[in-house]
Amino acid sequence: MDQFDTALVLTRVLTSGVVMSIEKNDKELPALSRWLTRQSGRAHAVLVNSRTAAIHAALCGQGIGHGDAAALPELDPAAERFVSWLGVRRTDGTDPAFALLSLTPENAAEFAGAARRQTAPALAVDLTGLGFGPAAAMLTDDERIWARAERLKIFGAFDLRTMWTQEEAEPGLAPGVQFNYRLSPLVAACVRMALAQAGSRTPAVTGGNPR
Repeated sequence: MDQFDTALVLTRVLTSGVVMSIEKNDKELPALSRWLTRQSGRAHAVLVNSRTAAIHAALCGQGIGHGDAAALPELDPAAERFVSWLGVRRTDGTDPAFALLSLTPENAAEFAGAARRQTAPALAVDLTGLGFGPAAAMLTDDERIWARAERLKIFGAFDLRTMWTQEEAEPGLAPGVQFNYRLSPLVAACVRMALAQAGSRTPAVTGGNPR
């Protein structure tokens, strides 16, 4: 995106008056979710504000947490330390709990093909390399994985349904500790525009690049 495109996107979001992800009438986050699910072929998307949050969502969505062991994809040292901090141990296995893709302006056009080749139940997508600050997503076909991962966020989809009623929407989805993983609509709008404008002359998407 050039500066003119970025200015147009920012103006659109700012003039809408919706700049926080807890607003019910936000359109930018749902639009990015739709783009990611359509391109990846996955049914559900959880938008978060960092690569490690996407990894956390992928694990938590499958009930993998402190004291558990799981097969993992190749990760860089920073991501390995984060998984270790979560208390999850790496085990040998050919079927990792999640796959990790890292997008940049140079490889974003290859996202659809790369995502559809992944067979793991959860796909963590690092969007930080697109240049608009920390951003990521967790994609899955499993509604239960999506629900658990979404519940990990403070004021995620479940909290927004009940924040004014103080009634629990799904008592069986107790979140435990929640995290401030919400993505800004401003960032979501810029990321979506960058993805839509990605060029076609790109190398294959790679996994695990630190950002």
